[in-house]
Amino acid sequence: MVPASASSKPSRRRVLQQAGAALALLGAPAVRAQVGPKIRVGYWPIAAGLPFYAAVELGYFKEAGLNVEPLKFAGAQQIMEGMLSDRCDGSANGTGSANIAIGEIAAPGTFKIFCSNPSNARHVLDEVIVPAGSSAKVMADLKGKRVGSGPGIQNVTLAKTVLERGGATGATVVELPIGQHVAALAAGQLDGCYTLEPTGTIGRLNGTTKVLEAGVIAKYVLGDPMAPWFGGSASLTSAFIKKNPAEAKKFIAAYAKGVAYVRSQPDAARQYLKGYTAIEGPLTGEVPLAAYMMFDEFKPADVAHFQKFFDLFSEKGIFSSRLMVDSMLYKG
Repeated sequence: MVPASASSKPSRRRVLQQAGAALALLGAPAVRAQVGPKIRVGYWPIAAGLPFYAAVELGYFKEAGLNVEPLKFAGAQQIMEGMLSDRCDGSANGTGSANIAIGEIAAPGTFKIFCSNPSNARHVLDEVIVPAGSSAKVMADLKGKRVGSGPGIQNVTLAKTVLERGGATGATVVELPIGQHVAALAAGQLDGCYTLEPTGTIGRLNGTTKVLEAGVIAKYVLGDPMAPWFGGSASLTSAFIKKNPAEAKKFIAAYAKGVAYVRSQPDAARQYLKGYTAIEGPLTGEVPLAAYMMFDEFKPADVAHFQKFFDLFSEKGIFSSRLMVDSMLYKG
């Protein structure tokens, strides 16, 4: 006769079957989230990357079954180099479009831009700021002065062009990390800075700097203060798209959800700047937000403005050859 305690005890096989079924039910979402390749996305910690930050924090990539790894870089050039060396598969918005273009010229066919963040006098990203007590009223007042610029060839080239076309001849451009611009102006080390938001907002809130002029690239490079300057872009490498076409489409669709969220709920989206950027506290509600344009939203006029921006770098000898924007846009 089998003891009661033994007869009521389930078999080892039955226990394993039940455990497996439970794990399958409970763990299905987690397993799904890990399916496929890891997608390494480089970002520069500035406000323009907000759609990416929001998509990560709201779980849009996980919902699509994607394993996305955000990688923080010191600047746009480092992100481009990371994509060239296969250390990351894509870039978030805010990565300098000209930096991406330099990588494309070095290795044709490598980069595909699927979203860009146009800015101008209304959607402010770029600006020239001066100390709060400066007597400068117009760009030409910086003639012969020391003017700071963000790091990298895109920032330096644009700073020199804006000063030159704005009448500030003889100005000396000093390359300096953007996070140090306000302090350098407050200490009297510089007379002005070509910078990117949230720098101008930080200086205004702490009373040390003021904006001399905003949307300077649209005005001095594109010739219209309201023209879209496609200064930063989100992209994927062609190698990743070719190797993982299904995942690439899912990634871009999830990223587009992040863009839609920022557009429809900008105030709510601002919270996701925290942790990815130095923007927090009162600054979160003050910093201007960039506009965004997905690859399938570009019109011929937009491509023409984008091309004019790229052509500046060809004219200045930064690009070794003329690069056509249309060849770099993701086609879906």
